[in-house]
Amino acid sequence: MKKNFAKVTHFAADWLLYAAGLGLVLMTIIVGWQVFGRYVLNSSPSWSEQAALTLMIWYVFLAAAAGVREGFHIRIVALENALGPKAKRVMRIVADLIIAGCGLALLVWGSELVMRTWEHVIPSLGLPRGIAYLALPLSGLLIMLFSLERLLEEAEGEAVSDEEDPRWS
Repeated sequence: MKKNFAKVTHFAADWLLYAAGLGLVLMTIIVGWQVFGRYVLNSSPSWSEQAALTLMIWYVFLAAAAGVREGFHIRIVALENALGPKAKRVMRIVADLIIAGCGLALLVWGSELVMRTWEHVIPSLGLPRGIAYLALPLSGLLIMLFSLERLLEEAEGEAVSDEEDPRWS
């Protein structure tokens, strides 16, 4: 079962990165169109800034969740590398618990933000403002799930290492 869970989370993290990459490309196209419209056509589209900001919120949080699964989030490993195996394991467990707590905070308060802003409309897009913030609780849930996977691996005594993905080398 754990192996299947790992396959599912790895698959999910890969798709999160694809979705985040697509969001970055779309945002770049939108901003490029806005610049072209402003300086060449003298008429910038009214929807472009809000669309780009909404996409940015989504792709940043999706990539952050994938970063927890893949282990490419920012951390300082100098102290961890200077310690013995038992202390190193404790540090990884504590770090994963803190990350899971951050995921829980994103889930709880992100959900509240979505609920409080759902009735507000983004004027230039005609969409509820809550759609822009829906990425927060979703990524919080995924961060908790991915942290749980890392904690379970640590609890079983497996060596939890960061993914060595050739795309990042």
